[in-house]
Amino acid sequence: MAGHSKWANIKRQKARVDAKKGKTFTQLSRAIIVAARNGLPDPDGNMQLRTAIEKAKAAGIPNENIDRAIAKGAGTYEADSANYEAIRYEGYGPGGVAVLIEAFTDNRNRTAADLRVAFGKNGGNLGETGCVSWMFDQKGVVCLAGVIEEESLLEVALEGGAESYELFDDEEEEPGAEVFTATTALDALTKTLQAHFTVKEAEWRWIPSTSVTIEDVDQGKSLIKLMDALEGLDDVQNVTANFELTDEVLALV
Repeated sequence: MAGHSKWANIKRQKARVDAKKGKTFTQLSRAIIVAARNGLPDPDGNMQLRTAIEKAKAAGIPNENIDRAIAKGAGTYEADSANYEAIRYEGYGPGGVAVLIEAFTDNRNRTAADLRVAFGKNGGNLGETGCVSWMFDQKGVVCLAGVIEEESLLEVALEGGAESYELFDDEEEEPGAEVFTATTALDALTKTLQAHFTVKEAEWRWIPSTSVTIEDVDQGKSLIKLMDALEGLDDVQNVTANFELTDEVLALV
């Protein structure tokens, strides 16, 4: 069940070299709208919404803005005339790296144009629907914080319906773990883990089935620049790619 996994590695490597200050207010607000639309508009019964709200508060978004975003997601905000829709885009980065983008927008033409520019300026290209999604599987992921005893984690994770997990033991990282499960089992697993560990975040994540190892520094820099450009767009919620940097490239990037 355990073992060294590249699933979480790619995301953590990106986080280590990410120079952005964080998501914009627009992105954080839309994350709340998406979470409220996908589940209950009550954070006590919706882990995804609770996580989105916590991130918004940490970024300094006022409570009234958070409440408004929840109402928009629940469809109870009468003053909202925008027709938002969730769209998935796909493309290729430098070296043929597969890139999957989840967006939430009220203007798909604008979003596609912005993505096309971001890809074009950074050595990639926006592709057709289905061109890379076959290389990814969506999973539920629960992120745990703190020092965790593996035997205890294994027992609780199995009880909660987990498929696999990975402990973090890198000296450059905060201690913790990520536990993976089917998307439909995320809420149940989260509640089980909460009774024993500190749950930092629960989310749905696209996991690459295979990864491309980047050994060239310039290519690594180009990929990170592309990821930053895509993630910096207000309409974009999540970006996933199937590259992994070697330790040598990561140190230089």
